[in-house]
Amino acid sequence: MLHDRRTASPRGLRRTALHGALLYALSVTAAVPLVHAQDAESPPAQPTTLDQVQVTGVRGTIQTSIDKKREETVISDVLAADDIGDLPALSIGEAIETITGASTHREKGGASEISIRGLGPFLGSSTFNGREATNGSGDRSVNFNQFPSELINTVAIYKTQRADFVEGGVAGTVNMETVKPLEYGKRTIQLDGRGTWQDYDNRLKDKDGVGWRGTASYIDQFDMGGAGKLGVSVGVQALEGSNPEEMFSSSSTWVACDGREVVGATRNCTTVDGNQVANGVPYYLVPSSRIYRQFIEHDKRDSQFAALQWRPSDAWEVNLDYQHSKRDYTEDRSDLSLSSMMRNLNNRVVTDDGALLHHTGSTTIDSTGNFLERKEEYTGGGLNVIFRPTPAWTLSTDLSYSNTQRDQIERSTRLRAGRTDVNGRPVGGIKNTRYVDYTYDYSGDVPSITLDPAFDVNNPDNYTDSALIRRRQQSREHTIRAQRFDAAFTPESGFFTAIKGGLRHSEATYTDFTDTRDITTTNVAAIRAANRACRQAFPQKDFLANASGNTIDQWASFDSRCLFNAFTGVDDTGLSADLRNPANNDVTEKTNAVYLMGDYSSEWFGLPVTGNIGVRWVRTDVSSVGLRSGLDVTNNPDGTVSLTPTGDFTRQVLKSSNAEWLPSFNASFELRPDLLLRVGAYRAMSRPDLAAEGFGRSFTLDEADTDFRSVAEALGNITATGNPRAKPLMSWNADVSLEWYANADSILSTAIYYKQFNGGSVPVVVGETFDIDGQSVTVPVEQLATSDQKSDLIGFELTGSHTFSYLPGIFSGLGVKASYNYAHSNFKTEDLRLGESTDPITGVFTPGIVEPANIFGLSKHVASAQVYWGLGKLDLQAIYKYRSDYYQQFVGDPSQNRYVRNNGSLDFRATYKVNKHLSLSLSASNLTDEPRVSDMPILGSFREYTTYGRRYYLGVRYRF
Repeated sequence: MLHDRRTASPRGLRRTALHGALLYALSVTAAVPLVHAQDAESPPAQPTTLDQVQVTGVRGTIQTSIDKKREETVISDVLAADDIGDLPALSIGEAIETITGASTHREKGGASEISIRGLGPFLGSSTFNGREATNGSGDRSVNFNQFPSELINTVAIYKTQRADFVEGGVAGTVNMETVKPLEYGKRTIQLDGRGTWQDYDNRLKDKDGVGWRGTASYIDQFDMGGAGKLGVSVGVQALEGSNPEEMFSSSSTWVACDGREVVGATRNCTTVDGNQVANGVPYYLVPSSRIYRQFIEHDKRDSQFAALQWRPSDAWEVNLDYQHSKRDYTEDRSDLSLSSMMRNLNNRVVTDDGALLHHTGSTTIDSTGNFLERKEEYTGGGLNVIFRPTPAWTLSTDLSYSNTQRDQIERSTRLRAGRTDVNGRPVGGIKNTRYVDYTYDYSGDVPSITLDPAFDVNNPDNYTDSALIRRRQQSREHTIRAQRFDAAFTPESGFFTAIKGGLRHSEATYTDFTDTRDITTTNVAAIRAANRACRQAFPQKDFLANASGNTIDQWASFDSRCLFNAFTGVDDTGLSADLRNPANNDVTEKTNAVYLMGDYSSEWFGLPVTGNIGVRWVRTDVSSVGLRSGLDVTNNPDGTVSLTPTGDFTRQVLKSSNAEWLPSFNASFELRPDLLLRVGAYRAMSRPDLAAEGFGRSFTLDEADTDFRSVAEALGNITATGNPRAKPLMSWNADVSLEWYANADSILSTAIYYKQFNGGSVPVVVGETFDIDGQSVTVPVEQLATSDQKSDLIGFELTGSHTFSYLPGIFSGLGVKASYNYAHSNFKTEDLRLGESTDPITGVFTPGIVEPANIFGLSKHVASAQVYWGLGKLDLQAIYKYRSDYYQQFVGDPSQNRYVRNNGSLDFRATYKVNKHLSLSLSASNLTDEPRVSDMPILGSFREYTTYGRRYYLGVRYRF
């Protein structure tokens, strides 16, 4: 069974891997039979002259970051710390969004889905220790939550490419690095504990209380005599907490309705198409439903990391690393659904572009419960061996493995308000069997929806109409196995300082299935009995109290697991006996790459210049397995045919491949010792998501007629789960950056960049051959393919950092860091229902009703500002992050266009170093209590308001 919040263990310390790791770390330090490298190499104590004071805290982290940015051979931005646990952020995602040009989409109050330089996450890539990592979403993003921020020292965004980089970064590449124990050079045992408190938890009637996060790490080095030097790093983390949220939402299906008509009281509005609108028909935009949603969530996670670095001699080095994380997540949801929002729409107030601001209408009302359980487990690691046979040659090989398994079960229930209550009496306010009149007005933070006062939304007696019980289980597994070999030769003289080349092979597999079973009933006696047995008090107080305009702060709520049991007789009905489904995915993607690159150092135009030039060749082979439903063909006496599903499935495999050349060039000119001019030009690629390369095909038989002239006609249309033939997105890119390193604390840099790429997906029709009852039939299948249309993006970014060390007294520790990115693109993402379209079969063009969106994730303006202040042992830091509105796709669902409005958030962190061992910290995120507001399918047409409140963290760290 997956984790059940009702049986969760008490708060406080638990028997987790954390405790075992602490005991292990202490025992190793007490009784290792080896001699520590630093002890063996330390000379006799002598007087030491310090030529500079070591800088720590936020200022030290910024200094380290500036140094690493200057040392990079590509245009980049880096966030780095000398010591583990010193990254000035609460999570890896929040650390990344302080880097120039990076922005995140916030889910569950945390940063996710990194967007670089105005290109959405699907056009970027992320690596961990230089390797690809898996996730449980079916795309190529990285779940940053699975990597403890306390165990990561460096996060770099490479904004130009190099031939030896793993391919995949049109926008850029995010790489996270853990500490290497020998380079770290000292023994450290560190314990880090944090208590977490969610502001909105105080609103819950069953409060989750104070959450916690504990991290332990051990780093050491040993001199093994003739066997060389050994470095060891071990880290573990465990956490438990909640993520309370409140939401007012709408469906993801929107239509345009005829603005001329008076809608009848018993019907929906009449929809219009783009041709009618182009001919002057007025319209308004409306969703099929509106939803009030209350969440109770629980999150439990355990992570373990280990690294071994061994140098048996100057010629050999062996690196072995391992990562593992396990997450149990539950979500108990109570919804009030107004599920017929297109009915009886009148008294309308509409903006010029179709946003509906006021109207009256009639709707059904549902009390819906949903209990979700998710288990996600990640395992990764690799072996890296470096061999230096001579001072001129370096050979290395790397073997890696990454696997994510995600299993998710949802049990949902629905009770609808009906004409009579549990006692058989008429329900006030119900009209036309099950509809309630309402008034909609959007003038505050959320729309005001006022129901007919005769209907009591809080009375559980009223919910006795049709019941729906659903069990839905999803399972996804993503695995990457990769090998690479690299060689580097250092010439004694000449233009090139190093010649590098290498091979890489990887195999990624992705499988998933979804098992859904619905039970519907109109049995009045059963519904009334379940209603009485499963009532519960509304789970919280002050629902959406911070949102102006809100009119519904609670509703009749039912225990969803109780209702599920009442209608099925069990807590969980389990999986179906047959999980075969044409919608399932089974994709294997093999990648082979070869590169050759030269590092150079010379003088051009009278200026010292360093850089690299190279080319990478990449071949991708996709093999996708799809299921086909078996059909029996009956030849009728009149010459027609009939098709009948057999219940059997056949397995078909589609293979495709493509090969691309990726040249790259980077140069850094030293205009002055403190002034660098960098230029970069490269070609990059981003592959389609693995989940989009499925080969499942579902036959939809025309039920209006059972007899057809041919098998091909009988098939009607076919639904494709994906397109294994889809090509990668390719781009040509150019960057220029000017960087002024005034001193160790100061940097001022600016960059201009240009990208031309083919992007987006367009529907195409491909003739595919099917074997139907022994007959070979070719049928047109509509699917999404990569567009060849060229789009442009141009942008610039600005970064500045400075410490006022020259100010007197306590003000000498004051510093600032700020960044800004602007991006503009002519890319167009048409709304799938209301945008312009061309029928892929007939070629008929239909004009769009709504304006197209831009690139997924593109914010024209992204900015962050930090103020830090070192006051002796006290370190203070405030960070403000802002991004303008952007188009946000639905995960795994090519649905209609959704926009997230401008948003910003303020975080704060204070650290006090009691002594060299002990430090205390207080952090707070989202101090401005900023909600996330989204519109659909145009800006200004309200869709959703989500708020999660402020979050506070109190931490203690002890370092031996």
